[in-house]
Amino acid sequence: MDDFFSPVSGMDLPRFAGIPTFMRLPHVPPGHDRFADVDIGLVGVPWDSGTTNRPGPRHGPRQLRDASTMIRAMNGVTRVRPFAAARCADLGDVGPNPADIADSMARISAFYDSLVTAGIRPLTAGGDHLTSLPVLRALGKAVPLGMIHFDSHTDLWDSYFNGQKYTHGTPFRRAVEEGLLDPARIVQIGIRGTMYDTSDRDFASAVGIRIIEMEECAARGWDDVMAEARAIAGDGPTYVSYDIDFVDPAFAPGTGTPEVGGPNSREALAVVRALQGLDIVGADLVEVSPPFDASGGTAYLGVSILFELLCVMAASRASR
Repeated sequence: MDDFFSPVSGMDLPRFAGIPTFMRLPHVPPGHDRFADVDIGLVGVPWDSGTTNRPGPRHGPRQLRDASTMIRAMNGVTRVRPFAAARCADLGDVGPNPADIADSMARISAFYDSLVTAGIRPLTAGGDHLTSLPVLRALGKAVPLGMIHFDSHTDLWDSYFNGQKYTHGTPFRRAVEEGLLDPARIVQIGIRGTMYDTSDRDFASAVGIRIIEMEECAARGWDDVMAEARAIAGDGPTYVSYDIDFVDPAFAPGTGTPEVGGPNSREALAVVRALQGLDIVGADLVEVSPPFDASGGTAYLGVSILFELLCVMAASRASR
């Protein structure tokens, strides 16, 4: 184990002290002399210019970093020690242009291009869900990826507001159109809520995306649903995108577009553990909105999900 990549222990420095980085890992931005040694990089994307309802996810990475000081070295359920299985680091934030969506997406993609070149697998803290598109433009450039997507919304809409193609409701339609995702290897889990119409579902059906709505999840049970999800993703390179509004707002109120009737916080973690063994080349946790998270509970659930994602990514890397 390379001691440089060991997180600061709460036994050595109280969790309320020190400079907060993701999970108390070393800060290794591009250009750092240890950047090329990183296996899995945690990245903040403080950007929410694609938001169509309640704003605030641009403040998510900062709150998530602070909450993540509570994360310890070992997963209490799976016993995975991700910081021993892989060299992990906080790579810092991508600086967006809050006045220009296109420029921000170009900046994000360029940042992630540098990670792909260095062989670093990214774990992203957003930001709104449009963040996933420029990340995928870097990760899916060479080979279209499969995707397991936890959300209450499909994010497959064609446009909003008189033809606007880039919002947090459109990223995965654009990603399929741009050849970044293989629709036959996409599964969307937990979809629910009221609808404008069926055009997003119609698009999914036309290209072969599997949507498992929340009512089906409840009827079948999570073990069965996740077995199907793993089968759809298969052995190929896979991206995981996790919108915090997948979780019922009773457990995660701090988000912009909440939908009732979702899973509880225990189930929110269990579905990630069920990804064990997949070839996860990148993942994100998006839509945490601190202005609506008065207790900080949404952020702590968010970093707990990030830790579960890190565990399956690190274990997968070690096994491969």
